[in-house]
Amino acid sequence: MSNVSRRLFFWVGSLLLAVATAPMQVRAQVTLFQNVQIFDGIHDELSPPSFVLVRGNRIERISSSPIPTDRRGDTVLIDGSGCTLMPGLIDAHTHLLFSLVPQQAALMSDAGFLHVVSTRAASDTLMRGFTSVRDLGGPVFGLKKGIDSGLVVGPRIWPSGAFISQSGGHGDFRMPNEFPAPANSLSVSERMGGSAIADDAATVRKRARELLGLGASQIKLMAGGGVSSPYDPIDVTQYTVEELRAAVEAAENWGTYVTVHAYTPKAVRQAIEAGVRCIDHGQLLDDDTGKLMADKKVWWSLQPFLDDRPSPFAEGSPNRLKQLEMYQGTDLAYKLAKKYKIQTAWGTDNLFSAEGAKLQGAQLAKMTRWYTPVEVLKMATSGNAALLALSGKRAPYEGKLGVIESDALADLILVRGNPLEEIELIANPSKAFIVIMKDGKIFKNTVTANTVTPNTVNSFPVD
Repeated sequence: MSNVSRRLFFWVGSLLLAVATAPMQVRAQVTLFQNVQIFDGIHDELSPPSFVLVRGNRIERISSSPIPTDRRGDTVLIDGSGCTLMPGLIDAHTHLLFSLVPQQAALMSDAGFLHVVSTRAASDTLMRGFTSVRDLGGPVFGLKKGIDSGLVVGPRIWPSGAFISQSGGHGDFRMPNEFPAPANSLSVSERMGGSAIADDAATVRKRARELLGLGASQIKLMAGGGVSSPYDPIDVTQYTVEELRAAVEAAENWGTYVTVHAYTPKAVRQAIEAGVRCIDHGQLLDDDTGKLMADKKVWWSLQPFLDDRPSPFAEGSPNRLKQLEMYQGTDLAYKLAKKYKIQTAWGTDNLFSAEGAKLQGAQLAKMTRWYTPVEVLKMATSGNAALLALSGKRAPYEGKLGVIESDALADLILVRGNPLEEIELIANPSKAFIVIMKDGKIFKNTVTANTVTPNTVNSFPVD
């Protein structure tokens, strides 16, 4: 082979290698919503008929005039006449891995089976219009990775991983014959990443650091008694200020925060003293503690727990009695939250109930017992998004959520009708939600949509 031929061969080979290894230019998906009235997550009224252009995973443009289609690629046109475009809903308290199976099954089933079940829970959650969740207990790091990689359908997840509990606390689900625990042994729940038992400040700090290393966006501790746990009365206080502060310091060093499960004034006051930024539940709080939460600007993640659906606990059982005691405080809790203008989030906290999971939207709609429909929808969109933002740089997704505005992430729902006037629409997502979009991708579309290619003749000019 001559020198010229060798140089030509080398040049062609190098060119082919460069082409083969160059990153592929994937054309961004483009969707244009036409003639929609917008609930933007912030204002009290719907917009006039408008046009919203989504490119890739962002909202690129919002206009009251028709938006031209694009020469750079196909555009999916969705006619939203008579419909409301709103941000995707956010549930601030979920347990995706434990939501669909009974408690005994969760404790005794193979971990692989539970992870498979969690993929169904995630898909159903998204199909109910919940495009983001804060998961406050359970090994969902793998589920989140699968969703983010496109292998599984589901919402964005802000994971806590295992909830941290003291022995005999709300997160301790060992059998009585497993007490006392042998040295250096782990329970079934601990081995699968559902809970982490820690009984001193050093161990609390270690467990918090491990969870942060695994990708927790916030840390969850059990600071008081609970309904579903087998040992602790609901009035007990769990952990000391020093132990709680160990978790707070670990989280703050990672730029994020601690939330706690707590119902009583003592448990909540102790958590606030330790620097906790969010209280989940709090149904048994008093006026003074409500005022303290407002003064310290602590978030209150409240759930609308009422005795309005079948209980998984037998009548007269200790768990049922704890449940009824907690239910009695819900009305007062919301009264205090409103009285002191506490930053209030909404979540379901559905556990161990496939039927309860189906009521996710209904649990939001019944918030009109305490708030107006627009206040409810703001809480489940821009309000809950503000709570998610407490994770700072540990937030797993970049971009603004819970609103419809330019450059916000394109998590959107197209609703047949006006949810500000008919809040019950969100309780019937299979019929009312006709388009569900997350991250700019359409996961449900029952509207007749046209795909317009460049230079195709259509009702709007091509720029």
